[in-house]
Amino acid sequence: MADDYLVRIGKLIRDARQHRGWTQSQLAEALATSQSAVNRIERGNQNISLEMIARIGEALDSEIVSLGYSGPMHLRVVGGRRLSGSIDVKTSKNACVALLCGSLLNKGRTVLRRVARIEEVFRLLEVLNSIGVRTRWINDGVDLEIVPPAELDMEAIDAEAARRTRSIIMFLGPLLHRMDTFRLPYAGGCDLGTRTIEPHMIALRRFGLDIAATEGLYHAQVDHSITPGRPIVLTERGDTVTENALLAAARHDGATVIRNASSNYMVQDLCFFLEALGVRVDGIGSTTLTVHGLPNIDVDVDYSPSEDPVEAMSLIAAAVVTESQLTIRRVPIEFLEIELAVLEEMGLDNDRTAEYAADNGRTRLVDLTVRPSKLEAPIDKIHPMPFPGLNIDNVPFFAAIAAVATGQTLIHDWVYDNRAIYLTDLNRLGGRLQLLDPHRVLVEGPTRWRAAEMMCPPALRPAVVVLLAMMAAEGTSVLRNVYVINRGYEDLAERLNSVGAQIETFRDI
Repeated sequence: MADDYLVRIGKLIRDARQHRGWTQSQLAEALATSQSAVNRIERGNQNISLEMIARIGEALDSEIVSLGYSGPMHLRVVGGRRLSGSIDVKTSKNACVALLCGSLLNKGRTVLRRVARIEEVFRLLEVLNSIGVRTRWINDGVDLEIVPPAELDMEAIDAEAARRTRSIIMFLGPLLHRMDTFRLPYAGGCDLGTRTIEPHMIALRRFGLDIAATEGLYHAQVDHSITPGRPIVLTERGDTVTENALLAAARHDGATVIRNASSNYMVQDLCFFLEALGVRVDGIGSTTLTVHGLPNIDVDVDYSPSEDPVEAMSLIAAAVVTESQLTIRRVPIEFLEIELAVLEEMGLDNDRTAEYAADNGRTRLVDLTVRPSKLEAPIDKIHPMPFPGLNIDNVPFFAAIAAVATGQTLIHDWVYDNRAIYLTDLNRLGGRLQLLDPHRVLVEGPTRWRAAEMMCPPALRPAVVVLLAMMAAEGTSVLRNVYVINRGYEDLAERLNSVGAQIETFRDI
């Protein structure tokens, strides 16, 4: 881009910012960058990508600088490159969305540190803002401040944003203590087949919540005279089901026992957050939780969610499929021990540092170095189990890993109705995957990857698996409409580029 164009674009951005009434610092905060960077952009002294122009246009709500924003985002991947160096794991997507919902329990100010700036979080913030919750990014856009109103305006809820995230279901637990009746749009999220909310209803009925679903809305009524008189037994050991029960129990005046609870990473982070609010939770890390609730929570709280084990697994898989040596820092090792044990049996060469504590003071982290390895297919099938088993969301990454191993690997993704089907998209890139039924895939390796142009699968983890295979494939691939990846990963392309990938973001104009 010629210098005169940079100057002209800079002036347009400056005019749009001034029209909005923002300072350079305010725009910098919205973009998660520095005031000096904004100053350079406005003076025409900073190279600026079309993607950055689109982000500025969105932040300023200005058609002048929103060139290309209206079209979907795509990725152009030049594959066959080795990765090197080190990369940090970001905070957990699933923990962050649970904590955003959990902030509704608190009448005081909540600050969450190093919140993932991802589409799933943005959608929840849009919903929270629409019902009167004040949120703002602070400390150069790294941390998030949340201040609730005295009364929530549920009639003004942003239904479009709510329907684009399944996390909205976790509003039920906090809201049942705040009002007698309310409505929520149906939960959305990834296309993973039918997922019933009945386990949520079974748990929350014990707190007096009754739901009728009509015309795209959950109509909720709460009988506050009903309280759990005996332990709540969850009918499935699900993460969001456990979180909803925890959120409901947190403001129940008394002790609530939750059995068959998930002990997964995001559930533990939510428990640590509840303890920061003053709610005692016994049994963290086990399948029986006892919550000593507080009917009124009004504290200023500062909490740091831990790192994301699924993102860590994504980065491990990236190193494996590209035959690279890569150091992945801040890996939450207690939630990846089974995965690493399986990979080591397959022949993965790796080492790790001594353990150290995450910023929440509780989660155990390591720095993990992965080296190029000759992998053999595992003897047993790859299948998920509730924690401490192999994580459900990590199963898709084993499709790409198995594809570079010698031999046949059976992957049994029994949890979701149709996620395994999306893994066969790897066949477009040279993979040899045979779909045995909607839950089982047989993977034959090793694979000679080849470049291709294709649409992004509508499910988050399979979409990233396709991206990783493109990084391994010689030549140039195109992955179209990657919104689903942005739902769960912050600046993934840029961060992979920082360790040697060549991924370009572009939009149709």
